[in-house]
Amino acid sequence: MKTAISLPDELFSSADSLARKLGISRSRLFVVALTEYLAKHRTAKVTERLNAVYAAEPSQLDEPVRRRQRRIAARSEW
Repeated sequence: MKTAISLPDELFSSADSLARKLGISRSRLFVVALTEYLAKHRTAKVTERLNAVYAAEPSQLDEPVRRRQRRIAARSEW
């Protein structure tokens, strides 16, 4: 799909220079950059959801689990 966007001159010039340096088209550079940006924000959204789930649940371990962890930690070399 083709689209038109407006970019500040300095950003366009920097993108053009980087695309030439990498040996790819400007279009490819924009696709790669946008793909990475979207992936980063998708990951952030997952983290937000996990934080919400964990905030709603008690975080204390049952006493038998805590005792077992203490025994394991006591035998381990940190």
